[in-house]
Amino acid sequence: MRRLLTPIVSFVQTEAKGGLLLLTATVIALIWANSSWGDGYRHLLHTPIRIDIGGRGLQLPLEGWINDGLMAIFFFVVGLEIKREVLAGELASPRQAALPIAGAIGGVVVPALLYALINRGSDTLHGWGIPMATDIAFALGILALLGRRVPLWLMVFLTALAIVDDLLAVLVIAAFYTDAIDWTWLAIAGGLMAVLVGLNLRDSRSPTAYLLVGGLLWYAMLRSGIHATIAGVLLGMSIPASPRKDRRRFVDDVQHALDRFKRGHSPGPHPVNRDQAAALHQIVRAVNDVDSPLHRIENSLHPWVSYAIMPVFALANAGVELPLDRVVDALVAPAGVGVVVGLVLGKPLGIAAASWLAVRLGIADLPTGARWTHLIGAAILGGVGFTMSLFVTGLAFDDPANVAVAKIAILAASTVAAVTGLLFLHRVLPRAGAES
Repeated sequence: MRRLLTPIVSFVQTEAKGGLLLLTATVIALIWANSSWGDGYRHLLHTPIRIDIGGRGLQLPLEGWINDGLMAIFFFVVGLEIKREVLAGELASPRQAALPIAGAIGGVVVPALLYALINRGSDTLHGWGIPMATDIAFALGILALLGRRVPLWLMVFLTALAIVDDLLAVLVIAAFYTDAIDWTWLAIAGGLMAVLVGLNLRDSRSPTAYLLVGGLLWYAMLRSGIHATIAGVLLGMSIPASPRKDRRRFVDDVQHALDRFKRGHSPGPHPVNRDQAAALHQIVRAVNDVDSPLHRIENSLHPWVSYAIMPVFALANAGVELPLDRVVDALVAPAGVGVVVGLVLGKPLGIAAASWLAVRLGIADLPTGARWTHLIGAAILGGVGFTMSLFVTGLAFDDPANVAVAKIAILAASTVAAVTGLLFLHRVLPRAGAES
């Protein structure tokens, strides 16, 4: 059981620590933007950076390289996570996946509808996608504060729910937050995607080939008008997820190599001999054959995304000026009210109601030992929509005033959801034991 739970625990620990770094970067950005060095902060983000390759160049401001470039890596990992969960994770079994899928759909639809109702007829209606997605790093970071009192099923449910609503957010971005499409570049992107599919069908295991084609796909998507980060998701979906060697053969090969290693053993602190070195190489090859490229790439990139890319994104996007009058104006503006209501009320209402309905209709089951109060606590934490909400804000609004209003509302709403969820779960979770 410990071996089965290790990957889940490792994922949660990485996300929780990443959430603390994300919070730290957010605080630094807010202090920096509101200090006497605030002009320098804004000037730095708008500094143009140009990259030239073979006589062709691409110039974006630093903020653009972060939001379009670094975040493509974030979305690449999202694509890997979605594929893994669908093939072999919490979303692999329809019955097992039904609860988080239902919760995610409710947690996307209800906040978007509430925002649209509040902003109907205004120029900020286009921001309806802002309160859609849950920030899994922040949410799991908050759960981590409760320690062993948090049942494992609750962490798994919240993780699966966040992955599903990330997928829904990606679909919304691709469908509704796309400027005028350049069909020539979109056709080129389609051809490159076909190349990636071909590499997968040929069972190519070369990360270099995938990343090279993926880089070209990113550029084609950027030029096509569809947001370039979608290329990251598509690339993630194309990475092979199946091992070259089945588990039984892996066990046999490793056992054979271990027997060979033992036969070459001699007492004393001697270096390994030639036979033992060959046995070690055989074990390494067996591990590489049974470990899929998807799993290896996800494991290698996940810490970089949690500990570097997301904090850098927060540093570049959370720096909004917070004079008292601007905060008050933002929280009473239609866009601000829509974001706060969507995240603080719409998210938990949508997640809890859709989950209850799925169980009531017999589509899904509550996990063994689960309580509705615990699920409601997770639904409240679903209102922490920091990273994806900030990202969609940059796509939804061109007016800096609307961007500032949305960012202030996101910070306020995510803070309220985090504190409320933490206090609620602190009250309803048992004082001792991790399962209840």
